[in-house]
Amino acid sequence: MSVPTLHESQAPVVELPGRKLSWLVGNEELRARNCSVCTIVIPPGEKARPAHSHPQGEEVVYILSGTGRALVAGEVAPVTAGSIVVFPKAAVHMLHNTGRDELKAICFFAPATTLENYKMFEDVDFPDVSGK
Repeated sequence: MSVPTLHESQAPVVELPGRKLSWLVGNEELRARNCSVCTIVIPPGEKARPAHSHPQGEEVVYILSGTGRALVAGEVAPVTAGSIVVFPKAAVHMLHNTGRDELKAICFFAPATTLENYKMFEDVDFPDVSGK
């Protein structure tokens, strides 16, 4: 038996609106029974669109670098490198990079998921902070 390992640079990159996603656990090369893991990179000013939920499970996101904000079930919180955010099961959520550098995060899902299990909400966005 070999030790299941994968270097991030070996994971295929999926281009999605506002982000690049790489499945680290749950892809063809590396599988786990009860969880999946990906990294996302959001360019400055971009949002990981559309807002979405995971009807079958929850997501935990750890911010590796950058600054931004998280929208979770209609509430907004700032995030920076070292922040961790829980997206509860079925909660509509989205990340926004508000900084000048890329925002990079690692996302953990339980149970394991794929993009096919996301429920999209095209009409959901961050509230207008200008008060207009």
